[in-house]
Amino acid sequence: MKKIVSNRVNRLFFLSMLLIITMLTSCNNDEDSNGAPVITEVRNYAAAPNDTLVNKLVPGQWVVLKGSNLKNLVKIAFNGVSVAFDGGLFSDEYAVVQLPYVIPFPLVPENQLNTIEVATAGGSTIFNIDIVAGPPLLAAISNENPVEGEIVTVFGTNLFLISELSFGGVAITDYVTKEDGTAISFPVSTITSGPLKIVTASGEILTTFKVNDLTTGMLCNFDTIGNIAWGTSTSNNDPAFPGNHGWYPILDTPVLTAGNGAWWEGGRSINIENGSEWVSAADLNLDIDQFALKFELNVPGDWNGISMFIVRDFNWDYLARFEPWKLTGTKTANFTTKGKWVTVTIPLTEFRTKKDGIDGTGNSATSLSELFGSKKKTINFFAVNTSDKESTTGLRAGVDNIRIVKIK
Repeated sequence: MKKIVSNRVNRLFFLSMLLIITMLTSCNNDEDSNGAPVITEVRNYAAAPNDTLVNKLVPGQWVVLKGSNLKNLVKIAFNGVSVAFDGGLFSDEYAVVQLPYVIPFPLVPENQLNTIEVATAGGSTIFNIDIVAGPPLLAAISNENPVEGEIVTVFGTNLFLISELSFGGVAITDYVTKEDGTAISFPVSTITSGPLKIVTASGEILTTFKVNDLTTGMLCNFDTIGNIAWGTSTSNNDPAFPGNHGWYPILDTPVLTAGNGAWWEGGRSINIENGSEWVSAADLNLDIDQFALKFELNVPGDWNGISMFIVRDFNWDYLARFEPWKLTGTKTANFTTKGKWVTVTIPLTEFRTKKDGIDGTGNSATSLSELFGSKKKTINFFAVNTSDKESTTGLRAGVDNIRIVKIK
């Protein structure tokens, strides 16, 4: 009997010790997981063998932070700029995160330069590593064919720490940069043809195309190259479209009923004839993504709900849909250029087939030859409403300098 009691006591003692040990371990784990985070190294976020250790970072880069207590991070900041992150990509030892695309380097306080700050509820830490501006990248030029005295804005990223800027081969010294490096604005005092060039501390932009160029790749400038066969009226002095270069057609479309695709009605189409070939025979073997359709556009009023369809030779096999009112951020917002001419760029890869009965939403052409088919030289702009609702507004727009440009 005494032995049985002894065994029971021993088992009870063992279970009690096991419970205490478990509780202590759990407490230690809780303390560890709620402790201050630690970063020991930063690696490139890529499959092996490219998951290398890095000692220099650039905006937009994906990285893996390695250390401890990283699972419950509540803050990650690079050069003082906090980023959103997905905690599902974290463990206690690893955190996958992307640097912000925009870091306003000139505005970063000196004590935050070249730092990664991470924090949990239990504390924070700062890891020092070189974070440098990436090379400058061009997104768009407000107007590639401005008139003298016009303010031109160049949009992109990393457009700061500029050492050289020229537009059309003319040096620009009077300019204003946006503090986050996403834009530069300057007045144009001399109109000459040439590339845009921007040299910064981290790289260079030099466009393959020329600004102030009304001839290269031009399908129709409505003055000396090509002409409009029918569709809209033309003008060279309408007060609603100042800052023009010679003649231009004016799309003048009223509010359209649901499903109104009668583009042939007066004022709803621009039909060009006798234009130049879209791409020279020597360039037909180049990649299609190296080229874009460009034109200048002026929309003095509001535009919402009417699609601009662009086709070649009246052939709808491949069609580009231009619907800038869909890009304004909300479904109810209208698009307008406020009476200014702006340059529109549509990559040739945006000429697409019909999908599920909807024009211009399917596959892109895989080559220039596939897109062009026959060797005709026409281009057509149609104003239509293919939705099941009446358009919110009409469309009154000037269009000029329709051209095919090599962008890469």
